Amino acid sequence: MEGEQGFSYPLDPSVHLVCGVDEVGRGPLVGNVVTAAVILDSRSPVEGLRDSKKLTEHRREVLYHEIMEKALCVSVGRASPAEIDSLNILQATMLAMKRAVDALGLRPELVLVDGNRLPKWDYSSMAVVKGDALVPEISAASIIAKVTRDHEMLELDRLHPEYGFAKHKGYPTKDHLAAIQKYGLIAGYRRSFGPVKKLLLEN
Repeated sequence: MEGEQGFSYPLDPSVHLVCGVDEVGRGPLVGNVVTAAVILDSRSPVEGLRDSKKLTEHRREVLYHEIMEKALCVSVGRASPAEIDSLNILQATMLAMKRAVDALGLRPELVLVDGNRLPKWDYSSMAVVKGDALVPEISAASIIAKVTRDHEMLELDRLHPEYGFAKHKGYPTKDHLAAIQKYGLIAGYRRSFGPVKKLLLEN
């Protein structure tokens, strides 16, 4: 596979512990930004890996469990709404990525991060534009992060069903904005994000 910025896959066969990293949840108004780091096992491949956004919810769940069972290492990192408000969403995402990789049980020889930016860390690493479609390790990370965050939104929906979190997952849809106007803010909203900040100024 040939990607942007001269990146190609497969990599040098002498590099065995390749970690893929991806994030989910930069755009929502509520909840954590969630990142995942995955080192796959070449002896136990997971078939059908691709960008989590291109998969059905059911298929993501099936692959999530298969990745958790077969991968050499999986870890999840988060940055909280308070950290997002304090640092900004980009820096909070970088922090969550570092937390995910730091929590792996094995130290990766190479870390491949979806996108065009890298956290400040001491890992040998490369940013891969559209990596979730190009690199199986990043695809796996995107699935782990997406399913993890969706489960967090389902739990929030159970606690506060009037906001519709199960449907919109915290993104600023028309129905979500209407719910905020009607019911106000609960803990977990990102107060630095435009629609939330606007509501705070109005009240």
